[in-house]
Amino acid sequence: MYYNFNQYINLGANLEKDGCNFAIYVKNVSTLSLNFFNSSEDTIPYKKYILNSSDHKLGDIWSIFLKDIKEGTLYNWEINGISILDPYALSYTDNDIIENKKSIVLARIGTETKHILVPKKDMMIYEAHIGLFTKSPSSNTLNRATYSAFEEKIPYLKELGINVVEFLPIFEWDDYTGNLDRESFFLKNVWGYNPINFFALTKKYSSSNDKNSADEIKEFKKLVSFLHKNGIEVILDVVYNHTAEGGSGGKVYNFKAMDENTFYTKSKNNIFVNFSGCGNTLNCNHKVVKDMIIQSLLYWYLETGVDGFRFDLAPVLGRDSNSQWANHSLLHELIEHPILSHAKLIAESWDLGGYFVGAMPSGWSEWNGAYRDTVRQFIRGDFNQVPELIKRIFGSVDIFHANKNGYQSSINFICCHDGFTMWDLVSYNLKHNLLNGENNQDGENNNHSYNHGEEGLTYNAQIISLRKQQIKNMLLILYISQGIPMLLMGDEMGRTQLGNNNAYCQDNATTWVDWDRKKEFEDVFLFTKNMIKLRKSYSIFKKEIPLIEDEEVILHGIKLYQPDLSYHSLSIAFQLKDIETDTNFYIAFNSYSEQLCFELPKLENKSWYLLTDTSKVDSCSFEEIKWNDSSYCVLSKSSVILISK
Repeated sequence: MYYNFNQYINLGANLEKDGCNFAIYVKNVSTLSLNFFNSSEDTIPYKKYILNSSDHKLGDIWSIFLKDIKEGTLYNWEINGISILDPYALSYTDNDIIENKKSIVLARIGTETKHILVPKKDMMIYEAHIGLFTKSPSSNTLNRATYSAFEEKIPYLKELGINVVEFLPIFEWDDYTGNLDRESFFLKNVWGYNPINFFALTKKYSSSNDKNSADEIKEFKKLVSFLHKNGIEVILDVVYNHTAEGGSGGKVYNFKAMDENTFYTKSKNNIFVNFSGCGNTLNCNHKVVKDMIIQSLLYWYLETGVDGFRFDLAPVLGRDSNSQWANHSLLHELIEHPILSHAKLIAESWDLGGYFVGAMPSGWSEWNGAYRDTVRQFIRGDFNQVPELIKRIFGSVDIFHANKNGYQSSINFICCHDGFTMWDLVSYNLKHNLLNGENNQDGENNNHSYNHGEEGLTYNAQIISLRKQQIKNMLLILYISQGIPMLLMGDEMGRTQLGNNNAYCQDNATTWVDWDRKKEFEDVFLFTKNMIKLRKSYSIFKKEIPLIEDEEVILHGIKLYQPDLSYHSLSIAFQLKDIETDTNFYIAFNSYSEQLCFELPKLENKSWYLLTDTSKVDSCSFEEIKWNDSSYCVLSKSSVILISK
């Protein structure tokens, strides 16, 4: 017997000229069949093909070629009597009851869009949830909470100055696992960190009502293409650290039936290891799993046109089958891959087993948790933060010194989907997660937040003004810092989740972007827009090689050349020189409870002009106002930028 080896190499359903080849990895199987259905609601197949090892098995790969199978055919595998979804399927039917879902046969069609290759130093990331971004009626979009609705908001992103969007997960996921069940219909996993497959695009954001079609793929590809045409890259938040199957007793979608010992890491006692916090941990460095992840990434990069990936709990990809940190792992292979190494690769460098920021293989960019915490604490007015703040503003070299990416190793952020929004960070001392149904036990307790006088909603104009001022202080730090800045959706317009810092299960007004707030926070929006424009205009804010001290950066305090780095210091100033344009900047931060007057450096043949002062609402437009005094008094809880002319 002669094997057609290709039918055992390409897993999934692969259409050919006169039929379709189906292939799957399965170990320790007694019965295996391929079942076909007329409708997504059918529970009994109209056709069943039983595979046998002599005709359909090569190693651990089972395969069958069937003639006259067309695109759109519905099917599932059945392993030892358990119906499973094909893990390589590009689309599933849209069934609320997971058990009724079917895999859909699709042709592999590429994309016409090309990667636009925004240089890392120029990236302005906007972290967004496709559904929540436009689900509110205030979004004024045609098909709210869809891929096409997000497309309608591209002009808004362009006005803001964004050139990279980072989408929360779009792999198909189960709404009801973990702490949620189908009885709690008002609570659903809305973030998407609960995948059942790494290839299938979710239909949850599709404008189509056809459960059996793959219209969502066309719609998503169109969104990516339009973003590219407008100069905006697309990064996907990808979840390869666990699946929705959970641990012992969890549901079976595919991998557990195929061979749970291949796909998941186990302890010596054969218990599911749980570095994800979701019941299981994907065995990412097993050859079979590693190949699947790489094929998944290549699909998204080459066939849908996305430009990069942010890896949720990335250290899991660096662990071997014994859960130990591997000397050479998938993390290394992605940096060395001839194609994927050219994608934007971003790591969330911590999991339940450890904190590895700065320990990723050279070439990765990493979410910088130290940056987030330091900026929050300095803005709140905590002591002993100034020396740390200087390190974070100037590229976190102490953390990323061994990374060839230089300053672009650091993804600088103050808020992300996981935690408080920026407005809630300055409005709440405590988390308020009771609506999540876990007695406020879920979510981070150590938020470094401060409500500035009243908890949550207030009508006190002075408190509201101070909160806005503090947001501007954080945005100013974010966009003058070396590294890659990332903004959470809606922070530019004061989005609130009413103090919920773990709103993964709130698909309601709690998490929807309220576009009406843009009017109320027009000054914050304008400030954000102009900070992004400033960063784009001067290379000094986005260096690729280390700054040259005494030439490009000089630290100051209230007195020139005398930065206060003491434990109780709450202020810092520095002078930056943009050599390309021969422009000087003077930037000062004051987190003290009183105003501080800073001496200004003397300039030759130029004068200082006030660009912005966060304590002044009318300073958000960045109109340059000549400053003739030899000093500048920075009010309490505010910051300033002066520019030389």
